[in-house]
Amino acid sequence: MSNGHPFPDLVGAATGVGSLPGTDAREAARTSTGALEQLPFLPELPARGPGADMIGRSAGLLVELFAQTEPSGWRFTDRPGRDTRRAHSWLGEDLDALEEFTQGYAGALKVQAVGPWTLAAAVELKYGEKALADRGACRDIAGSLTEGLRRHLADVRRRIPGAEVVLQLDEPSLPAVLAGEVKTASGFQRLRAVDRQHAEEALRNVVGALDAPVVVHCCAPGVPLPLLRRAGVAGVSLDFSLLTEREDEDLGEAVEAGTMIFAGVVPSTDRALAQSAALSDPAGSVQGVRALWRRLGFSPELLGRRVLVTPTCGLAGASPAHARRALSLSVNAARSLVDNPE
Repeated sequence: MSNGHPFPDLVGAATGVGSLPGTDAREAARTSTGALEQLPFLPELPARGPGADMIGRSAGLLVELFAQTEPSGWRFTDRPGRDTRRAHSWLGEDLDALEEFTQGYAGALKVQAVGPWTLAAAVELKYGEKALADRGACRDIAGSLTEGLRRHLADVRRRIPGAEVVLQLDEPSLPAVLAGEVKTASGFQRLRAVDRQHAEEALRNVVGALDAPVVVHCCAPGVPLPLLRRAGVAGVSLDFSLLTEREDEDLGEAVEAGTMIFAGVVPSTDRALAQSAALSDPAGSVQGVRALWRRLGFSPELLGRRVLVTPTCGLAGASPAHARRALSLSVNAARSLVDNPE
């Protein structure tokens, strides 16, 4: 790891957030590995149904905790059932496809899972309330997820021996968890805010127990950058357009501390991309990144080493053609940060 870069050999790199459209695992793996030479990712295909969605997939990774779908969403249950088996089957199919298209590959590879706080905010306990309401349940989820992720990372390394695995934890609900904005299961009230120190400690325990660099992705407003930095994450992935002036300062502190920034700048839907100048000028999509870099006083030569480019969010809602185009535009924009850092 040279030049202060948390990830080896990733300069002018781009990647996807996680999800892709469609239901064909082989086509998704082909898209990911074909478009992204430096940091391909294990695609998620939520269009296949429960167990392939981000919550279901991550619930399937839990050890000695099981969940199933109810009319209200995902709920913990006493034993593994059809939904758990389906989640395992979808994940196995996706790993088989990725293994096929990474024969002989050596380099960084990203896999994704939902983080402990978003999982607790999404899954209900057996009696019906969100697990987030129960501190003991939150602790159990974090511990179970950590063990499941250890096993998952080991499986990926076994299948793709040359992979330097990067783990992305998806935490889109984290700002709402910290602000007390997560609705109760009934939807009529909101759960009490989780203490920031407690939230930070739980994330630090998960991050510290895993033998891979961890990136936290949050495409919601109000990403708690200082909290994530203190929790020890190697990178933060966010929708760059949602940054406020105060968060610009927080981002600068994170960069100074060595945190990688995964800047979501390429529109993740067909309509947004059609209205974007990125189609004709991919480099233009990172103009805001360059401008912020200058305001923060960082060396232009470091830009392509400390910032990776991604779509603004997952691509599950896009057409297959747009998903491929968005990844290609991300690659071109990332290269421009190295070729034309000014």
